[in-house]
Amino acid sequence: MERAIRFQPARQFLVFCLLFSTASAEVRYVLPEEMPIGSAIGNVARDLGFEARELADRRARVIAADGGGRLCQLDSSTGDLLISRRVDREELCGQASVCTVHHQLLLQDPLRAFGLLLDVTDINDNAPVFAAEEIRLDLPESTVLGSRFPLESARDPDLGTNSVREYKLSPNEHFSLETSTQINGKAYPELVLKKALDREARVEHVLKINGIDHGSPARTGTATVRVHVLDANDNVPVFSQRVYRASVPENSPAGTLIARLHATDSDDGSYGEVTYSFSHLTDETRGVFHIDPPTGEVRVAGVIDYERARTHEVDVQAKDGGGQASHCKLVVDVMDVNDNRPVIEIKSASAKVPEDAQTGTMVALVNVYDTDGGDVACSVPDDVPFQIVSEVKNYYMLVTSQPLDRELRSEYNVTITAADSGSPPLESVKVLTVAIDDINDNPPTFAQREFTADVLENRPAGTLVTRMAAQDADAASNAKLTYRISKETDWEVSSYLTINEDTGDIFTSRVMDHEESVYFRIKVEVRDGGEPPFTATCTVNVFVTDQNDNAPVVLHPAPGSSSEDMVPLEAPGGYLVTKVVAVDGDSGHNAWLSYRIVKETQPDLFSVGLHTGEIRTLRSFGESDRAKQTLVIAVTDDGAEALSATATVSIVVGAGLPVLQELFQLVEESRDDDNLRLYLSVALLAVSSLLILLIVGVFYFKLCRRSSYVYRSTAASLPVFPSPYYPPSFGDFSRYGTLLKDDRLDPFMTTGSWRGDFRFGSNTDTDTLKKRSAAYQKNTLRRTSAERPSLKARAAPSQPCYVIT
Repeated sequence: MERAIRFQPARQFLVFCLLFSTASAEVRYVLPEEMPIGSAIGNVARDLGFEARELADRRARVIAADGGGRLCQLDSSTGDLLISRRVDREELCGQASVCTVHHQLLLQDPLRAFGLLLDVTDINDNAPVFAAEEIRLDLPESTVLGSRFPLESARDPDLGTNSVREYKLSPNEHFSLETSTQINGKAYPELVLKKALDREARVEHVLKINGIDHGSPARTGTATVRVHVLDANDNVPVFSQRVYRASVPENSPAGTLIARLHATDSDDGSYGEVTYSFSHLTDETRGVFHIDPPTGEVRVAGVIDYERARTHEVDVQAKDGGGQASHCKLVVDVMDVNDNRPVIEIKSASAKVPEDAQTGTMVALVNVYDTDGGDVACSVPDDVPFQIVSEVKNYYMLVTSQPLDRELRSEYNVTITAADSGSPPLESVKVLTVAIDDINDNPPTFAQREFTADVLENRPAGTLVTRMAAQDADAASNAKLTYRISKETDWEVSSYLTINEDTGDIFTSRVMDHEESVYFRIKVEVRDGGEPPFTATCTVNVFVTDQNDNAPVVLHPAPGSSSEDMVPLEAPGGYLVTKVVAVDGDSGHNAWLSYRIVKETQPDLFSVGLHTGEIRTLRSFGESDRAKQTLVIAVTDDGAEALSATATVSIVVGAGLPVLQELFQLVEESRDDDNLRLYLSVALLAVSSLLILLIVGVFYFKLCRRSSYVYRSTAASLPVFPSPYYPPSFGDFSRYGTLLKDDRLDPFMTTGSWRGDFRFGSNTDTDTLKKRSAAYQKNTLRRTSAERPSLKARAAPSQPCYVIT
């Protein structure tokens, strides 16, 4: 109840003075101390020209400056500045005549700061207090009338009229009380003897002294003064001067000599021995100095701090052995030394700065001050894209000075340096870490625009084909990549492949068949996780590698047929009897067929072409040779694990069949010219091969870039067979298959065809052979849309097919 009554005048006085400066962006308020918590100081929103709603939207808050505690808080709904804790002027500013507390109003989004200056005025909330409840004085009975004896003044932390203004002494007949003033303006009481003392009449006098302030209401402090009357001592110590003045640098070590005080006493013996002591010490002085009682030397005893007190005033007493004393004053001036480094405090800092932030964006608010006083210079290095800007004294804004790029540098350690104006100057350094926040400003990229991969046919679905790894220079979600097969890819092609959207790994989604399709061309699209997202595409060429999964199939002679081939008895050596025709559904080496005789009725009579399958006579027939011969021919492919088939050929040697004489002559001439023709053939073949390889290579690279088809080199040694033995839908598909559908059939005479054509006996039915070939095509090489859908990527043969006539 008493506290509430005491603050009632303060509430009535709550008319505040507002000083607002747009140049310095500061607002000043005046408020009395001890205001109740929750009291309104002023409306910051109105005084700064903001709407209360804007303060809430920009997350406004109040922070304390200069390392002090926060006295007020912001009501963001109304814009009022409210007291948040007890405001004690004496606690905040001590005995300073002006008490100004610095706060800062900080606004986010964008970041901006305003200075809040709170001038705290004093109220009479402290009563005077004497250092000691009892003051003892020893006075000889011979003390001269009018002698003055300084007493300990009462301490009152209040200022002005609220501090101690007068002293009153209890009524008595020997002493009166007068008030004197120190250099610093503080009053202290002095006891004045107005009637002679008589020890025999009264040994001790007990007095009451009151210290009274002039506050409203006035407050009083009381102490007891006990005066002990001593025997006569005719002379008192006398100082050489009334006031001594000395100076000492702050931070001087203990024991540093400050001054030598000197007092003399004319008495002899113990009455002439003078001892020195301090008679009155303030809170700032107590423990700082020490006086040597016999010599009067004043030395440093504690820490001397210019920032705490610039001047110390000490009352020194000189007392003789008889108890008489005299007093003087010692004024010690403290010389300032630049002993405090500037203080750097980060009041607010952005957690991350976006890399697209405009030049001049505020990153942090820094409070820099020096307890020594004077100006402080704040700077950052030149090699960082930031600079220091100041709009309010002792407050500096760290802002961007040039564009940022997280991909070049994602974090900066900004060294903030503060240097004072002392000599030599002192510096403080604080490192502020500024993280650059990523934005989606980089598209994903592939290492190359086109990739090539091979996959073995017949591998199960889910087989890894290749890995498509793209790179994105951004970070976090902006660099999270998602892969997919582009919609531009033909749906039939995309049905064969699937892609892992997180890793970019491409897998087969079904079993591949080289005989069905040898080449796929897809487009892969990658998209980052930014907003808006960036995309990139690349082309993937997938080649299906052949396996030797098809055994050779004999077309002629048809398996299980009973037809026989006729050969004249007069046929010469080298005579073409017939030809074994076989095909292989594989390609390349897996489709290269070779023929050999594994069983025959009579040895050394017939031979078979290793790669042509042509059966010829080795010599002329004799009378001892059997008329009917049976040959078993093995047809083997060239795969790693070779597959084979067999064909049985029945040959009947018949007399009376015509043999043209011209053929014999040609045979003889051919034998004479064999060596010459061999040399010429080898030379012509070498030159032609080089020329063909060059032309094919040039066309191959040009056509591969413009078309999705695969071009194959010619395999001239593959087995071929005459058109009468298979339907028109069969043809040679280079090294990727000996029999595929192709309408481009060119007739060509095979080697040695001049010596004769196929001879068929009466039991050889050409129509039957055609039907068997058609049946093989239907059962073995048929590709229906339901089983194996045709693909646009299927390659066309690069060379014409050859047929034997």
